[in-house]
Amino acid sequence: MKNIPLILIYSRLFIGFGIIILSVLHIDHYAFLSISLLTIGLLTDVFDGIIARKLNISSEKLRRLDSGIDQVFFISVAISTYIQCPNFFKLNLMKLIVLFSAEALIYLVSYIKFKKEIATHSIGAKIWTLILFATLVEIMVHCKSVVLFELCLWIGLLTRLEILAIILILKKWTNDVPTIYHAIRLRQGKEIKRNKLFNG
Repeated sequence: MKNIPLILIYSRLFIGFGIIILSVLHIDHYAFLSISLLTIGLLTDVFDGIIARKLNISSEKLRRLDSGIDQVFFISVAISTYIQCPNFFKLNLMKLIVLFSAEALIYLVSYIKFKKEIATHSIGAKIWTLILFATLVEIMVHCKSVVLFELCLWIGLLTRLEILAIILILKKWTNDVPTIYHAIRLRQGKEIKRNKLFNG
């Protein structure tokens, strides 16, 4: 039972690479199969933490691994989507560069300050993940996205700014920090309340 969270986390690696293979091979019904795998991947991301906390085995190492593999998973999905829909990426190149740069920046700042990658698992980041999921689904089906992509872009940038603020506020590296408010309380040496299901 205690290996279930780890299995769920690592399964996203195989799911992400599987989606890339489907894209490279131009498999029939690519959109249906890739969206199904993307959905399964998202569900493993939701339940690995919940199960780990239920089993009382949630740890810093596990949360860092979760964050790292999340990055690989969504990059894999982005690569496969690019293979299928290159024109969408060309039309939105500058916006995507800005978004990816914001993501890279929070990792860079975290490494400079704490010598560790981020694992804040903030509420805003969780909301953005759902919007990103919906946007990727739309692109996979139609090879275009306007309203959802714009929403994804701006919510993504806002949540990256929030995470950057959390990193700068914290005195020491901490995983599972829901909001800036919680980061301020931690900086003040106060206890914070976390949701038992979603935030450690």
